[in-house]
Amino acid sequence: MHSPYFIFTFASLHHRIPQMKRLQVYSILVLLVLCIPTGIRSQTLYQPEPDTLPDHVLTEKQWALGLLIHTNGWGLKFRYGTSRTALRLWMWEVEYSTYKSPKEIRVINPFYPDSKSYIYGKVNSVSFLRGGTGQQYILNRKPYWGGVQLSVLWMGGVSVGIAKPMYLYIIYPISQYEYEIKEERYDPDTHFADDIYGRASFLAGVLELNFHPGIYARGGLEFEFGNKNKRPKALEVGACLDYSPIGISIMAYNPKQNLFLTLYLSFTFGKRYN
Repeated sequence: MHSPYFIFTFASLHHRIPQMKRLQVYSILVLLVLCIPTGIRSQTLYQPEPDTLPDHVLTEKQWALGLLIHTNGWGLKFRYGTSRTALRLWMWEVEYSTYKSPKEIRVINPFYPDSKSYIYGKVNSVSFLRGGTGQQYILNRKPYWGGVQLSVLWMGGVSVGIAKPMYLYIIYPISQYEYEIKEERYDPDTHFADDIYGRASFLAGVLELNFHPGIYARGGLEFEFGNKNKRPKALEVGACLDYSPIGISIMAYNPKQNLFLTLYLSFTFGKRYN
């Protein structure tokens, strides 16, 4: 590097460059000397590690968070799993899901332009809290360069139906041009469409929750996609059935429900590790 040829060349350039421009040229050379090794080191040290797993590498644990929509509402879920074999996982899950009756129709009182919308005839707002376990069986492994992995799963456990009574704002006339509004629990025998101003606050009725213990079962297909096997992302389609021996009333003058069947689609993301 410090050969006589290099010294001679540098000296000849030194004499050929005008004195006023020497400082500029030398500054550029110094920056090049400092930046080039830094760039090389940064590429070497901070090159992202490929996040793919060959077929012979088996992770023992994984977790996933998910958002789901179904034929009667929406929900959130968390799953944790451990690998039993290369193609079979044992899973645990916790899920919260809302449930709406297909007969629900949102209306407003046309006699009051500033009234709020509400669901006429709905006596309880229902949701489910589920906790269970089951298995996931991989039908085909995803190639290490990416693609789609197909799995079938079946799970079941205990569920609790949560019924919150509906509260509405009820109109009480005082005079021909004056009225009073009160927040009351909806009673289909005494509250009619002309008397209802709109829905009450969300927290109304929280202290009057009714719990309906039961069981649930689900089955579905999971489509895992992408090439990040340590950071899985998946779509899941399936059906879930809840059963409660104590019937839950949702709409007035309708029989109480013991069975709740939904078809769902969910998106999950998570992590695999050992």
